[in-house]
Amino acid sequence: QVQLVESGGGLVQAGGSLRLACAASGRTFTSYAMAWFRQAPGKEREFVAASSRTGGGTYYADSVKGRFTISGDHAKNTVYLQMNSLKPEDTAVYYCAVGLLARRDLTTTEYDYWGQGTQVTVSS
Repeated sequence: QVQLVESGGGLVQAGGSLRLACAASGRTFTSYAMAWFRQAPGKEREFVAASSRTGGGTYYADSVKGRFTISGDHAKNTVYLQMNSLKPEDTAVYYCAVGLLARRDLTTTEYDYWGQGTQVTVSS
């Protein structure tokens, strides 16, 4: 069994920064992709960013491009999300996710393991 634990959420003013972290524990595995999603109250879970082990590619939602940076270590199954220039509309519960098998579209929610989520609140 695999557990993902997020940390680093909190309350920040608009324009501020936060860094989220996600660490995996449990059985040994090799991830193909690691990603961050978020879900605001009353809305569906949406893609934020993903990192692919193949070629080190990174992918971002248009709404966060240029402000957020995903990084991590696939071998250690740790992933980070540096969030700068935060806006009130970034307020949500942020979830990390890990996918084991290669696939073309990393923006969908078809990941194998999910964390419990960490709250990010951006005040105006």
